[in-house]
Amino acid sequence: MNYKYLLLFLFLAIFVVGKAQDHHFDPPWNTPPSSAVHFTVPGINNVPDLYGDIVDPQLTIFFAGNQFMVVDDLLAAFKKDYPQYERIFVETLPPGILAKQIQGGSLTLGNLQITHTPDVYTAGKRTIDEMKDYFSRTQIYCYNNICLMVPKNNPAKITSLNDLALDHVRISMPNPLWEGIGEQIQASYKKAGGDTLVNKIMKDKVASGNTYLTRIHHRESPMRILYGDADVAPVWTSEVVYQKLIGHPIDVVEIPESLNSTATYMAAKLKKAPHPKAAEDFMNFMATDTAKQIYLKYGFSIK
Repeated sequence: MNYKYLLLFLFLAIFVVGKAQDHHFDPPWNTPPSSAVHFTVPGINNVPDLYGDIVDPQLTIFFAGNQFMVVDDLLAAFKKDYPQYERIFVETLPPGILAKQIQGGSLTLGNLQITHTPDVYTAGKRTIDEMKDYFSRTQIYCYNNICLMVPKNNPAKITSLNDLALDHVRISMPNPLWEGIGEQIQASYKKAGGDTLVNKIMKDKVASGNTYLTRIHHRESPMRILYGDADVAPVWTSEVVYQKLIGHPIDVVEIPESLNSTATYMAAKLKKAPHPKAAEDFMNFMATDTAKQIYLKYGFSIK
C-alpha cells in the first residue's frame, strides 16, 4: 500500500473511532428499567432525568437533581418495604425548575409535556421554606458540602478557589438563577477572595467564555470535565463520589471548611398530593436507617 494512502487510512480510522466515542461518557449513568424496546440515542433521544412509569403512577417524586444517583437503590429499597407501589415516576431536574413546574402545573421537555403533580418534592431547606404553603409535612433527611471536580490528575493544577480567577482556567459553573448550589458557591468565592473573585469568575470570565453557566449542572459539569471542555467544576461532594464509583476519570480538590457551606435537604409532602397515602409512606421511608445508609453510600452526610 502506498505510504501516503496508509497514513490517510490511519488518520481516517482514528477520526472515526474518535467520533464514535463522542458520547461514551453520556448519561444515563444508572441502570435503565427493563423494556421490550430500548431506544436511547446519545445526543438525540436521551432523557436521563425522568425515571420509571409516567403513565398512571402510584407515586410521583420530584427529587433535587443532584440526587439522581440514589434513585435506583432508593426506589428498590422502598419497593421492598412497600411492594404495593409498582409504578413510580421520578424527576431529577434542578430544584428551581421543579419548583416552577409545581407552581405552574406543567413542564415541556422536547416534545413531551408533563402535567403530573408530585406527591413528594425534595430540595434545599431554603426552597422548601419559601414554598411552605404548598406542603402538609416536611422533614430533613441529609446534608451535603461543596468541592471542586477536576479531570484525572488535575492537569490545570487547581489547588484552591482563588485559582479559578486565572484567565486560562475554564470553569463549569452552576447558574444561580435556577441551581441552588450556584449561590452557595458564590458565597464560597466571596469568603475566599471577596467581591473581586466573585466578579472575576461570574462577570469577566462569563463574558470571555471561560466560565460556562450550566442549566443542569449535575449532568453538564461532569460531562464537561470528562470531555475536556472544563478544567474545574464546583459540585456537591456526592457528585464526585458517584463519578468515582462508576469509574469515570475524575479527581477532587477539597474546599476548606472555613470556605465551605453545608446544604440541608428536606423532603416535603404536597398538600395536593394525588396519592396521599403513598406520599406518607415514602416520607416515613426517607426517615429510616435504610434510606440514610443509601445516602451515605453516595457521599451525602446524615449527621
